[in-house]
Amino acid sequence: MSSALPAPLVPGQPLTALAPMQDVTDLAFMGVVAHYGAPDYFFTEFFRVHAQSRPEKHILRSIDENATGRPVFAQLIGEDLGHLARTAEELLRHNVAGIDLNLGCPAPKVYKKNVGGGLLRDPARIGEILACLRAIVPGRFTVKMRIGFDDTSPFDRVLDLVNEHRVDLLSVHGRTVKEMYRSEVHYDHIAHAVARARCPVLANGNVLSAARAVAVVAETRAAGVMIGRHAIRNPWIFRQCREAFAGRPVTPLTLADVRNYVERLYRATQVPGLAELLHVNKMKKYLNFVGQGVDPTGAFLHDMRRTASEAELFGVCDRHLLADGAAAREFAPEPYPGVIARPNCETPNAVADGCSLDTVTA
Repeated sequence: MSSALPAPLVPGQPLTALAPMQDVTDLAFMGVVAHYGAPDYFFTEFFRVHAQSRPEKHILRSIDENATGRPVFAQLIGEDLGHLARTAEELLRHNVAGIDLNLGCPAPKVYKKNVGGGLLRDPARIGEILACLRAIVPGRFTVKMRIGFDDTSPFDRVLDLVNEHRVDLLSVHGRTVKEMYRSEVHYDHIAHAVARARCPVLANGNVLSAARAVAVVAETRAAGVMIGRHAIRNPWIFRQCREAFAGRPVTPLTLADVRNYVERLYRATQVPGLAELLHVNKMKKYLNFVGQGVDPTGAFLHDMRRTASEAELFGVCDRHLLADGAAAREFAPEPYPGVIARPNCETPNAVADGCSLDTVTA
């Protein structure tokens, strides 16, 4: 028997969810987003599942210490049935809203291990994994997927497996794995999933703004939207979506609001003992997205990327976001054309293992 989804913040409105993003959707970021207006649902970074794995403690914190008041789904990535079952059982001892399976991560280091988006090359294996997890998970079991690996040929087969194994919620990113984040989003395929799947479907991919969320729901008939990198750029987006879904004017944002967000995010993500330069470099990865709405020339991004200390970083923020009347200027609701949040290799010694701020681009 399928499980009812957690109650949304506004009954009757389309659902909103913060997409799972490696190095992003941790306890600190969830708290910051909730301050500006939480989504209906949160999803964790993926728990890596293999023979030696145990649920990562820093990801568990986003479940155990969640103070947002909103449900958190725990996402798994892996392909070994025994270890997936073991990990799901461990996570079910925590206050999770459900267990989510990653069938979408497009990073080569991930799909070459035949996990994440790599599994879309092997629908038979997906069927075995879904059967295994459905048998283990008595409550909500959800899936996040793309529409195929290098083409969409397995899409209907996977949707039928989702039905067969009574998945409770399906999030569909409307691109193939090989399209990464570069192509247009194939909303027609999301609409197809909505028509074929027996469970609610969330539309994911290029939900740039509240206005776009309304348009995507109308086009796809999805149950709601899942938003990833555009919630990094604009953490108010879920509150704005609720305004737009209700037919109310969307509250405009100013660059002074953005300056407040940068300060809050910087303080929330500070870790005792972390070198200042490393923390500044991590902030620059978030600000790669924020900068898309600051100015049409990318001047903020140009200056921000060249900072190396907290003082320099906030000096740039003050100059672009507060000085000379900037504070009252509008923060663009959608990215300025041509202002790109490029992958940022500020930490060259870090291991980028996929679906992280290093690989997720505009």
